[in-house]
Amino acid sequence: MIKQSSNTVWHHATVTRARREKQNDHKAAILWFTGLSGAGKSTLAHAVEERLHQMGCRTFVLDGDNVRHGLCGDLGFSDQDRQENIRRIAEMAKLMLESGTITLTAFISPFRAERNLARKLVPHGDFIEIYCSCDLAVCEQRDVKGLYKKARQGEIQYFTGISSPYEVPEKPELSIDTGKHALEECVDQVLALLKERGIAKNA
Repeated sequence: MIKQSSNTVWHHATVTRARREKQNDHKAAILWFTGLSGAGKSTLAHAVEERLHQMGCRTFVLDGDNVRHGLCGDLGFSDQDRQENIRRIAEMAKLMLESGTITLTAFISPFRAERNLARKLVPHGDFIEIYCSCDLAVCEQRDVKGLYKKARQGEIQYFTGISSPYEVPEKPELSIDTGKHALEECVDQVLALLKERGIAKNA
């Protein structure tokens, strides 16, 4: 169970999410990219952000490696630390949702329970799970950091797909085969979904 701070009261601002969205001329949302290491989560998230930015949307990418340089720099990669990592990101994404921002998160986030926790933090329809589906063999071929090789040699513990499980999303809002489709095709699929849902009407 998550501990709650004592002696605190939520402060309701006069500048609401609705007012920010009106000023931005688009709705806020959380785009949660999940998949194996090397599946193209960060690449796709940043490419989608670039397209949205060119359209005048307010966006921000929360990237797995970047977050572990600061906010989650104290965490390792055990199951417990991975869970806490995703909890913190989910809470951060929730705050950014209130700011009226289209927030894109790029994390392996291997466990369904933690992804579902993130979903339940925000109103229905605000959490869009995007599964970057990619064969493990392709992910290993793309292994620019050499992490899979180290994991295969036993140098890295708790490595998703090798020594730690990845639980495939059961009902993601969007599943993209990032191993077979070109990056621009993948971006187009995400933007089509955002347009369909009325989040970015010019997508």
